[in-house]
Amino acid sequence: MTELQEQHSSSSIDVISKRAQELVEKINNSRASNQKVMDSFQENLLAKVTETCLLMKEHMYTVYEDNGNEMQVKLQELSEVLESCTKLNNELLEANRALASLREGLAVSQTSESQ
Repeated sequence: MTELQEQHSSSSIDVISKRAQELVEKINNSRASNQKVMDSFQENLLAKVTETCLLMKEHMYTVYEDNGNEMQVKLQELSEVLESCTKLNNELLEANRALASLREGLAVSQTSESQ
């Protein structure tokens, strides 16, 4: 190989080496940029998820409050129905006692008449 060819060869190697180094730097810069994008995405996603969770909690508490109010109304209605049932039961017991007394009175009077 001649000296000129050696210099050209050496020069080509230097150019290729320099180009390879530039490509490595470009790739590293691209990776750093990607990392920044991902970090930003993660922060935005976290903020959005947090916001959505807060909205869901607020809605959940509203539903709890509404359900609690409905349950209170239903429990009041149930209490009133149970009170009416207790009164009716007492009235039935009184009627049952009255009928039992009448039966006893009739039985006594039929026994007296038979004698």
